[in-house]
Amino acid sequence: MDVIRLIRITKTQSLKLKKTAESYIENNYKGVESIKFEEPYQSPMGALSIDGKVNGKSGFSITLNENLTVAGISIEEGFPAEKEACAEKVCDY
Repeated sequence: MDVIRLIRITKTQSLKLKKTAESYIENNYKGVESIKFEEPYQSPMGALSIDGKVNGKSGFSITLNENLTVAGISIEEGFPAEKEACAEKVCDY
């Protein structure tokens, strides 16, 4: 039987996760005017994830590693385009 390690996300951790996700999106995508986050959660596979919307309409789900680096992002149609400088290599965040 597989055991999933549950992580309780504190308010401080939640703020750090959101700040990292916000910085990543703002530094890697064009035309980001606003970002609204839902509360971070631990996915069934154990990764830390945050869902939200950019510019009030385009949804995303961003996954972060325990060391607060971004593991990946999935985006919905209409999400801002990636900055040219960040297309081949993730820009600093």
